[in-house]
Amino acid sequence: MRLPDSELAQAIRHCRQSFRSVAIFSLFINLLMLLPSIYMMQVYDRVLGSNSTSTLLMLTLLAVVLFAMLGALEWIRSQILIRVSARFDMLLNERLYKVLFRQALVSGGKSSTQPLGDLLVLRQFLTGNGLFAFFDAPWLPIYVGLLFLFHPTFGVVAIISAVLLILLAIWNERATHDDLEQANRVSVESANITARNLRNAEVVHALGMLPDLMSRWQDKQQRLILLQAVASEKAGLIAALSKTYRITIQSLILGLCAWLAIDK
Repeated sequence: MRLPDSELAQAIRHCRQSFRSVAIFSLFINLLMLLPSIYMMQVYDRVLGSNSTSTLLMLTLLAVVLFAMLGALEWIRSQILIRVSARFDMLLNERLYKVLFRQALVSGGKSSTQPLGDLLVLRQFLTGNGLFAFFDAPWLPIYVGLLFLFHPTFGVVAIISAVLLILLAIWNERATHDDLEQANRVSVESANITARNLRNAEVVHALGMLPDLMSRWQDKQQRLILLQAVASEKAGLIAALSKTYRITIQSLILGLCAWLAIDK
């Protein structure tokens, strides 16, 4: 017997067609990402060998048009996900608010607003780079296969680069996971304690407990800032290494195009 889908699964199903559209756009975007390498190969092969200015002009105009198309596809894809995130929020926010209100009635006002914050984080994820990477990743084998068609060396370089970037992403996740998880836990605890203290502000003021409560809150805030700073430092280092490698490999690919044209 099949159990009924959760409301979260139903909301995702309502947005399924939009996700399919994003996947199709991602296919063409990833194909157009091959354009710089193809352009340089054609320049080295056709222009430098023939000294033809008209050939260079036509190749450049074609490349500019395709780059503009790439930018348009990227923009359209981002707009689709923005609308998906808004629709996702509208499908869940009313139900979530009612559940929190009902829980507050049962618990005597002790309900946490953290689920609303979680919904905000989920909506932000739907418009972030992480989801773009999710849609781009499945096209990696096609991307690499096309590079092998151009030249086996391109394919080998692409595989090595993909493996290194994946390892850097895994390293980033493992290096920052614990710190970010602790920081999130401390943030939730601090917010809940503050909300509880504000509900009892008159009692706190009458008993002169404000300095002590503020001191405890500052301790948690300092710990939160420290954990976030440590995680950001680790993520910044790995991001710098990843960006440096990507820029380096792009230049090396252009050099490889020149070497293959000369060797030909």
